[in-house]
Amino acid sequence: MAAALASSPLVHLTASRLRLPRLRASVSSSAPGCSRGVCLGWRLAAGWRAGRRCERLRCFSSDGGGGEEGEKRGEEEASAAAAPGEELGSERSRSGSFSSSSSSAGTPGVSSEPPLLSFSVDNIDTVKLLELLGPEKVDPADVKAIKEKLFGYTTFWLTKEEPFGDLGEGVLFIGNLRGKREEIFAKLQRQLRELTGDKYNLFMVEEPNSEGDDPRGGPRVSFGLLRKEVSEPGPTTLWQYVISLLLFLLTMFSCVELGIASKISSLPPEIVSYFTDPNATGPPPDLQLLLPFVESALPVAYGVLAIQIFHEIGHFLAAFPKNVKLGIPFFIPNFTLGTFGAITQFKSILPDKKTMFDISMAGPVAGAALSFSMFFVGLLLSSNPVGANDLVEVPSHLFQGSLLLGLISRATLGYRAMHAATVSIHPLVIAGWCGLTTTAFNMLPVGCLDGGRALQGAFGKEALFGFGLTTYSLLGLGVLGGPLSLPWGLYVLICQNT
Repeated sequence: MAAALASSPLVHLTASRLRLPRLRASVSSSAPGCSRGVCLGWRLAAGWRAGRRCERLRCFSSDGGGGEEGEKRGEEEASAAAAPGEELGSERSRSGSFSSSSSSAGTPGVSSEPPLLSFSVDNIDTVKLLELLGPEKVDPADVKAIKEKLFGYTTFWLTKEEPFGDLGEGVLFIGNLRGKREEIFAKLQRQLRELTGDKYNLFMVEEPNSEGDDPRGGPRVSFGLLRKEVSEPGPTTLWQYVISLLLFLLTMFSCVELGIASKISSLPPEIVSYFTDPNATGPPPDLQLLLPFVESALPVAYGVLAIQIFHEIGHFLAAFPKNVKLGIPFFIPNFTLGTFGAITQFKSILPDKKTMFDISMAGPVAGAALSFSMFFVGLLLSSNPVGANDLVEVPSHLFQGSLLLGLISRATLGYRAMHAATVSIHPLVIAGWCGLTTTAFNMLPVGCLDGGRALQGAFGKEALFGFGLTTYSLLGLGVLGGPLSLPWGLYVLICQNT
């Protein structure tokens, strides 16, 4: 990693030196943790985690290993800083030095530019710089305490340690389990909280490069330790709240548009022909003609929105008793079905795969239950002559897209009604139909859809990869979803592919 930084274009921008604002320097040969040389107090605000280390002192040696030369330069620095009336020059003629003794003799007084400090890029300790800018690492003292108080012959016999995490910011404990993995993991998590509080998160992962399975069955496991601020998603920002609100407003608009489209048989013919005929020419029609139909479109819009909100409530109700935090939902508008659904992130670590499965399935189950209830009640209201004024006419071939819903509709409305050119149905039927279709698409085993998360929780990532590849292929060929396969495939690729 250090070699990568040293060879990066950023480091080779200059030939020999960088020019920085003058920093306070002091000779420190006995400070703990500092090499002999100049000890500088850096205040950096780089990286999304670096703010937690703004108050720390980082010690860098200008000569790499200290020695007499570094001490001599340090003494020259101190003597030059103590001399009154001396002015620092704007340029330094020597590289590899923090010394200010090479300043030119100018007119006494204040310099026309701020004092500058020059040093060689070759002398930057890139390893320490990466440690400073990188993510928070595990405290070695805590690692020692964890090894002494958590692991043992009754829980997990530790054999070796390895770096853990994308940048090696954690510790992976490798060894042998001495009991059932679920019981051991729960016990270690409880003891870790008692020992360090909420400072760290402990993960049970499959042991890398394992030569065989665990004698008790299943793969061999290890335990990874990461700091809490590194391993958990960050808090929801103000911009995320704003984006979520804007997407919800767009989803409301798309649901109203769906309700207006369900009145297609009663819409003005010039509007219908302009939006449905690709060869239509001439000026666009007056959209104010659609205003009288907005009120009649609200039942469909309310129904679709209620289903999706109930879907998200199902996720939150399943996550609450398991102490799992969920982010705000980002509703995605869809002008064919009203909405694609919502993107909801996990904001805390899931304790096990069963929790992922339960939370992922709770939303579709809740949404499907409400959708089917609306669909069935709508069919009953469609066959009631009292509410004939509230019915809308839709093409009968729409009921041929689903074998199950088509059979239920035929059994409720009758054979003759289902084989006419148009069918008069209640708006709740449309809302329930769209809700069931959206729920079915969200149960596809791919990406971060509810079906993908449930499959990963039940069978793991390898199964999700195989099923996801098959689902992408079927969506691309149009086998799944028919005319909706292309928009749904793009939605998964763009929004739900992780």
